[in-house]
Amino acid sequence: MRMSLRAAATLLALLNVVAHAASAAPRAARTDCRGQAIDDLQRLSPRGYEIYEAVADKKQFLTWVTCDDLQVGLATGVHETVHVLTAERDAYPLIDGSSIPRPHELSKFFAPREIAKKFDAKDAYVQNYLSSRGASSKDDFMYLLDELNAYSHDLNSSSRLVPLQRHDRQVDQRDGLAALMTFVMSYVETAQQSKPATWEGLQHPEPRHLVQTLWKQAETTLASSCGIPDFGRNDRTYIASLCDPKNGKALTELLGRAPVCARECLEPTTTSSISRTQ
Repeated sequence: MRMSLRAAATLLALLNVVAHAASAAPRAARTDCRGQAIDDLQRLSPRGYEIYEAVADKKQFLTWVTCDDLQVGLATGVHETVHVLTAERDAYPLIDGSSIPRPHELSKFFAPREIAKKFDAKDAYVQNYLSSRGASSKDDFMYLLDELNAYSHDLNSSSRLVPLQRHDRQVDQRDGLAALMTFVMSYVETAQQSKPATWEGLQHPEPRHLVQTLWKQAETTLASSCGIPDFGRNDRTYIASLCDPKNGKALTELLGRAPVCARECLEPTTTSSISRTQ
């Protein structure tokens, strides 16, 4: 029986659809990468995996993990889960596996949003953490330290997940921790200069010990990432501010030592390329 041109065209189109679906099937099966991603997290970033293991709601962690960018997704999952654990335990989980209680007297200190004017209002981290429309960190120093801790975990994991890094886009893995360290340094400086109640409160044993602990963890994490090239966009700007002695005088007094400058991160080979496109 002869087939009309329209029927033949219809059949050909149908065969093309079936053939395309068949060829696409293997790729579709590979989009579910979360199981392998968690295996990679355990293998490459044991501390990050401990955060995943510690949280009861594993689905919440996995919502951040996409096959498009496993390194960023896993590090973000660690970051956000640190917040969850901090709220559940009323304590900051540290990278070394220990934890330190949240001193709620920090909530009585001046609001971090008051230091926003010292920074570029267009900066994404300023907008997210210090601006009037930002996160709870804008209102409460306890939550600003929560972000500092989460970004320490974030960078610690992403530094170890470099084998999973995409090389067709620019990354800003170092920016978050460098920015939050800059904000904390500025907050302490402002407290010493014009917020006597907060400055006095920071001298109390628990707040002082907390700042000392979280700052040392952040310093170590930032410095350990310096050997990774092209790991930030604006990291050099933040780190240069951290390394400027005039910005760290109050923090020096609070720490009992000068802040450590991650000078290696300022070397040209470890900075982002301005001409590089996403």
